Amino acid sequence: MEYEFIRSRRKTIGISVKDDGSVILRAPLRCPRKEAEQFLYEKQDWVKKVQARIKAAGAYKPDPFTEEELKVIKQRAHRLIPPMVRDIAGEMGADYNRIFLRTQKSRWGSCSSKRNLNFNCLLVLLPEDLQRYVIVHELCHLKEMNHSKRFWAEVAKYRPFYREEKKRLNAEGHKLLLRLG
Repeated sequence: MEYEFIRSRRKTIGISVKDDGSVILRAPLRCPRKEAEQFLYEKQDWVKKVQARIKAAGAYKPDPFTEEELKVIKQRAHRLIPPMVRDIAGEMGADYNRIFLRTQKSRWGSCSSKRNLNFNCLLVLLPEDLQRYVIVHELCHLKEMNHSKRFWAEVAKYRPFYREEKKRLNAEGHKLLLRLG
């Protein structure tokens, strides 16, 4: 399998598949290349599945959001997402630092070691149950900063149908992310 290899200050090995189907393998600065390649080998079924999905959707090129549309989406996100995060965090007893809203091409959310939460502005275009899933997912990272069994057990406490929501997010959300160009 062909891939681009990038070393960076990241802490983990990661794989991404670009819109054209090309593969990027990222690794920490001191990670042996063989270890990164072994990780890619173990994830090759996932890579092929993503490449097949990209190929199948090849003709699907949605119109990108206009600047005006993005402006309205961002305003709506700033009005709706922080209160929703506060409410859900209160229900979960989760304590976070700050909330940041961004327009990201590949992520719905992330959580930093400083307990900051980052959310994609496009989240407001998703159904409310998927918005809640993403928020719960990131809040659970405040307890488990990984995707271990313990992490998913924590998510399941608040989103018992998280597996279905995750699948829907991948399907419905992908179309929105493509509109960012």
